[in-house]
Amino acid sequence: MNNIIYTVLLFNLLIILFKLFDKYNVDNLQALTVNYATASIFCYYFLLDNKNINQIINQPWFNSTFFLGCLFIIIFAIYAHSTQKIGIIFTTLANKMSVIIPVSIALMIYPSEIFDLKKSIALFLAIIAIYLCSNTNKIKFDKKYYWLILSVFFGQGILDVYFNHIVQSFSLKLGYDFFVALFIISCFCGLLLVMINRIINNVKIKSKNVLWGIIFGIPNLFSMIFFVNALNELNSSIVYPLVSIGIVASSALLGNFIYKEKLNFNNWLGISIATLSIYLFM
Repeated sequence: MNNIIYTVLLFNLLIILFKLFDKYNVDNLQALTVNYATASIFCYYFLLDNKNINQIINQPWFNSTFFLGCLFIIIFAIYAHSTQKIGIIFTTLANKMSVIIPVSIALMIYPSEIFDLKKSIALFLAIIAIYLCSNTNKIKFDKKYYWLILSVFFGQGILDVYFNHIVQSFSLKLGYDFFVALFIISCFCGLLLVMINRIINNVKIKSKNVLWGIIFGIPNLFSMIFFVNALNELNSSIVYPLVSIGIVASSALLGNFIYKEKLNFNNWLGISIATLSIYLFM
């Protein structure tokens, strides 16, 4: 359970950094690309014991990191575009409601996933809590951007399913070398997107984006490490809902106490239901 708590806390730190990105007009794609470079370099030099590149390449999971690494940065790019067009509220809601996809797939595929009546009720409450925590009376957006909602929902769901598949398949073999490979692939994919953006839109690479990417990289790395540790300790059908409701509820409280974003009755009700859901999952 500690790994889930650390994952949620670090994700909230990332949310704060995203707020600062917006405040200081940081290019999300450039910063994220540098973030992946920072995470891979830090992991390689400070966490990885065996620094044999050939051994990393020969790992059975290595080929899987190509698709997963590209998914990481592509889904983020869609997420960033969605927040700009329809706002954070609806984007976060679509992102976290996608929890039903990996949970459903896990229950169908992995025999170790046991879901009794108690946990079924907890999952149902979790979905309600996520919706209520994200609910506001001020949500309005252009309906032509519905495709972004669907892209975030299914994109995040597919990413979670594939990520969980890798963890379940290689749980005894995954180590820091996995994160090194994963983030290097994400970095190269990001570099490609940055170059395309530079050529098409003439977007210049700025030093401040590099600096914020470095700052973002370390907490992002450890949030992933703790998340994988949680998946190795508990069933994924428990981890995903707990992380989702933990992030949504805590980020709502974070916005209320730090950024003075007022919570309505539905928000507080959602936080209460989230607390009950977490209790039932334990």
